[in-house]
Amino acid sequence: MPQGGYLPEGLLLHSAQNRGYTASPAAMERAIADGAILEGVAVLCDAAHNLTVSINGMRGVIPRVEAARGIESGKTRDIAIISRVGKPVCFKVTGVDENGVYRLSRRAAQNEAMQYFLSNLFAGDVIRARVTHLENFGAFVDIGCGNPSLIGIENISVSRISHPRERFAPRQDIFAVVTGADVAAGRIMLSHRELLGTWEENIAHIAPGETVAGIVRGVEDYGIFVELAPNLSGLAERREGMEPGTPVAVYIKSIIPERMKIKLIIIDTLPQLEGGIIRQEDYYITSGQIDRWVYTPPECVTKVIETLF
Repeated sequence: MPQGGYLPEGLLLHSAQNRGYTASPAAMERAIADGAILEGVAVLCDAAHNLTVSINGMRGVIPRVEAARGIESGKTRDIAIISRVGKPVCFKVTGVDENGVYRLSRRAAQNEAMQYFLSNLFAGDVIRARVTHLENFGAFVDIGCGNPSLIGIENISVSRISHPRERFAPRQDIFAVVTGADVAAGRIMLSHRELLGTWEENIAHIAPGETVAGIVRGVEDYGIFVELAPNLSGLAERREGMEPGTPVAVYIKSIIPERMKIKLIIIDTLPQLEGGIIRQEDYYITSGQIDRWVYTPPECVTKVIETLF
């Protein structure tokens, strides 16, 4: 496992390991001795931004400076702490006070995980991630123990989108591929589109003469771009009343691998159903390591879309 067991927050909470270490005060003592990373649910953020954590009926506190990497230096804003309330948080247990309240450090767990990532993750490695929040420019994801990374909007899919919400939802579990690491900044860089299949792999599911569902993604003077899959779009003839996001039924007029083109005719609009959100079945790659990804079919002579890792 490329992530070495340092998984996005929430994936450890109900595991046998977590249940074992949080079963009793004696088990918590073993967690301290073993340096184990555990998870509980943050139930309160006080006025000083210290987190109170519920640990299988026991209570722990993560002081503000221990709640996230970068808080003490100001590189991480306090919203990263406040926004954890009601959600799982990872931590290492550092001690217990006379009242039986455990002292916890999320920062220690994050530092350990990031040190592992910077030494063991390489370009092309496919990893698990959990979407934390979405911005116009991309999707922020947790790659392990709450360590954030950004997937830029241009790297989410080949088919263009106007906002990451058209692909992802907060708390969604996804896969991503490592594109590099910035050791000095302690950051892992990611992409996503390489996991959603090549043009050939996507085109194998459709054929000329068929009518299929799609989503309008762009309206231009020369035609309308319709997404048939997250990594596949075609160009339809102009039709009035079309706007980005409109679900449509399209007739596949022709498929031209030499130009990587799909010619479409819009038949009708469809009900406003949620479309485009990545599903598990949309992934063609979910593990392993990629050296080179070529989206373009071999017959295409007009352009090449590829990623070298």
